[in-house]
Amino acid sequence: MKRRDFIKQSSLASSLFFVPSFVKAFETATKNVLGYKKLVIIQLSGGNDGLNTIVPYTNDIYYNNRPALAISKSNILKINDELGFHNTLAPLKNLYDKGYLSIINNVGYPNPNRSHFRSTDIWHTASDSNVYSNTGWLGRYIDNHGKMPYSGIEIDDSLSLILKGETVNGIATKNPAVLNRNMRTPYFENILKQQTDDHLSEHNLGYLYKTMIEAKSSAKYIFETSKTYNSTFTYPQNPFGKQLKTTAQFINSGINSQVYYVSMGGFDTHVNQSKRQDKLLNVYAESMDIFIKDLEKSDTFKDTLVLTFSEFGRRVKQNAANGTDHGAANNVFVIGKNLSKPGFYNEAPNLLDLDKNNDLKYTVDFRSIYATVLKNWLEVNDGQVLNKSFKTLDFI
Repeated sequence: MKRRDFIKQSSLASSLFFVPSFVKAFETATKNVLGYKKLVIIQLSGGNDGLNTIVPYTNDIYYNNRPALAISKSNILKINDELGFHNTLAPLKNLYDKGYLSIINNVGYPNPNRSHFRSTDIWHTASDSNVYSNTGWLGRYIDNHGKMPYSGIEIDDSLSLILKGETVNGIATKNPAVLNRNMRTPYFENILKQQTDDHLSEHNLGYLYKTMIEAKSSAKYIFETSKTYNSTFTYPQNPFGKQLKTTAQFINSGINSQVYYVSMGGFDTHVNQSKRQDKLLNVYAESMDIFIKDLEKSDTFKDTLVLTFSEFGRRVKQNAANGTDHGAANNVFVIGKNLSKPGFYNEAPNLLDLDKNNDLKYTVDFRSIYATVLKNWLEVNDGQVLNKSFKTLDFI
């Protein structure tokens, strides 16, 4: 393999994680390092329309502002006398009925940014909207509590900011076999053979070779461990379904990774939103249904928490192109078997009290959700990871 091809194909060799102070023997790591609890973060990228996901089907303001987009009452999966699921979300409604889903409304942050890229960075870093950070909150978690690249895995070909730390980054891979094969190419092997420990210590670029050693070790560990589990479930044949199948393979095989990140795109619905969002929500719901069943069968669901967010919501009023424009506050889904407060965590969006841009106001800072997950689920110091203390909630 040529050097250019190697760098293109392998996120590990293109500075997506930095080396710790010394090389560790990853294969001997035990589950005592991180424990057994898993966290899966799912992003609906593009800004999912929360009002057409959890629908205020008795609110006249909703229908008056969306004459072409509002979901009719006959297509609602009613939850209570005020709110209901979009009709493609029957699998989510089933999780709700079992007590496995908590819906947190009105989630956002002060001075919201309506750029996809900037708002995603804010959610990924857990920073204030006027602060720019080069580390993600899951990356900082790995820095403090994982210490190994495979402590956090993104199911993709390249690593997002959310999993980048100061000293250790997570790993990005869609296919552990391909990742392992890339780490064992003649090009890679020849570079490693040319280096000795003494040689490494004498060169400023020694970290690069240590990084390569860790890349190879991590790839081998992920591949050999994950191949011990093969799902018997048929996942939807779409990219998101395949990502969740790989995530389930990693969790059910016992890989010593605690945080996972998955992204599903397409939610930037400025034009002709209805059919597009219908299809996207259906893909999300069907894939999540199989994913949870896969975890339940292996008895790993009880130790897995799934959090779904989008970088912002949409405007209350539809636009001239039968779509919706970038908004602010949105809903967040938390899925788990042992939630302390399943159902609706808080009140429905207030369509009478909008911000100066006629957007939904936030009442829950998204970092309070992160802090709760870190403290109550992963059982670590949330302030250390988030670089600030936030009020915790009681959904877990």
